[in-house]
Amino acid sequence: MLDAEAAPLRTRTLAPVMTSALPATAGVVGLGRFGRLWASMLQGDFTLRVFDTDPGRRAEAERQGLTPASLGETLASDAVFYCVPISAFEPILHEHLPLFEELGGTRTLIDVLSVKLHPREVFDRHLPATYQALLTHPLFGPDSVAASGLEGQTIVVDGFRLPLDALEAWKAYFTAKGLVVVQMSADEHDRLAAESQGVTHFVGRTLERFGFAQTGIDTLGTKRLHDVTSQVSNDTWQLFVDLQTFNPHTKGMRLRMSEAQDSVFDLLLPNRVVADRVVVGIQGGRGSFNEDAARYYMSRTPDIPFEIVYLHTTERVLRALHEGEVDRGVFAIHNSVGGMVGESVAAMARYRFAIVEEFAIKISHALMIAGSADFATVDTVMAHPQVLRQCRTNLEKKYANLRQTSGAGDLIDQAKVAELLGTGELPDSIATMGSRILAELNGLRVVEDNLQDLDENFTSFLWVERPRQS
Repeated sequence: MLDAEAAPLRTRTLAPVMTSALPATAGVVGLGRFGRLWASMLQGDFTLRVFDTDPGRRAEAERQGLTPASLGETLASDAVFYCVPISAFEPILHEHLPLFEELGGTRTLIDVLSVKLHPREVFDRHLPATYQALLTHPLFGPDSVAASGLEGQTIVVDGFRLPLDALEAWKAYFTAKGLVVVQMSADEHDRLAAESQGVTHFVGRTLERFGFAQTGIDTLGTKRLHDVTSQVSNDTWQLFVDLQTFNPHTKGMRLRMSEAQDSVFDLLLPNRVVADRVVVGIQGGRGSFNEDAARYYMSRTPDIPFEIVYLHTTERVLRALHEGEVDRGVFAIHNSVGGMVGESVAAMARYRFAIVEEFAIKISHALMIAGSADFATVDTVMAHPQVLRQCRTNLEKKYANLRQTSGAGDLIDQAKVAELLGTGELPDSIATMGSRILAELNGLRVVEDNLQDLDENFTSFLWVERPRQS
């Protein structure tokens, strides 16, 4: 069901196809592109009534030789086909039920939706027991009919609430129109559709979002992928959403597709990018507690050489791990005073990785300033939010005059702040916190050490790697 202009229906020239088991009158609700195609197929075989609430669609139907009727006239037909969007089907049917009751009598309602369990459940919930219902899914649309005609196209049917003779009559009718009729249950249809139509639309929309563009060296396979992308992109976004959300089997398909993509991605990156050493990306900079944690962890395997890459944030650590720039990652996850490290939690939600081990080291914090700074002029302490939480009470008691803040980007890492204080790229009015080693590395002066509120102040770190594929 695509959005380009519909072409005239091409089918075999047939005498009117009628049997005693088929109704005399048929109505079509919904005159979008597919509704007009369907009505054109029925025209000549039934006394046909067609309806749409949209004036533009009614006008287009008239230009194609169809004569719109009122809603009441259309619903009074012996058989009523619902050619409406999947998500609109239940609200529209619910709106029509009082009109059916006023009209009286019995009739057959037929859907042509691309999912089948949903209309079956809707019919079961709303239809009086005296109403017959047929579930169908024509596996074609205006563009495919324009390209190759109606003959040989496929339609799936589920007899649902039809007597056997009525079902056989409709199957004979569709066959006489040149269609290939496949009979199956609604559940089997949706299960198979999730693995075929659902996959096709999902891949096509994904390639569209990817920005899949034609090149001068496209192979036949590439051109076919472009055909798929073009076809599904011509459908409405609502149709795509409906196909994916009203078929209960598509959720499992999407999860498997995602897992398969992740698996292929992981297989392309080895567990170790560099053979002669382990490349470790850390949340901090030189002299940070993250570096202490990484060196502590690697000290347990002294025979394995390693290289530390200073990445300053957990986001950058996990991105570098994902992209294959580092082999292992280290970042803080929890502190005995400060609790969870929010920065790390947020980054962990965005990336896939495997946790090798959680371990803890004891942390002590010193207040430090630039070597040439006058502490009397210092008015701000800039450090990671976790560090400020771990030292909150002592800072408020001893240094209440200092404004507490955390920097943006890499400056969230106090090791980066210390580095820039040491090179004079941050003003002397700023102090930071960290280990004595951090102060020594950057030529900073320690004002006071051991400012953490808890003597036994431990921070837990995660040692992580890329997911391994068996």
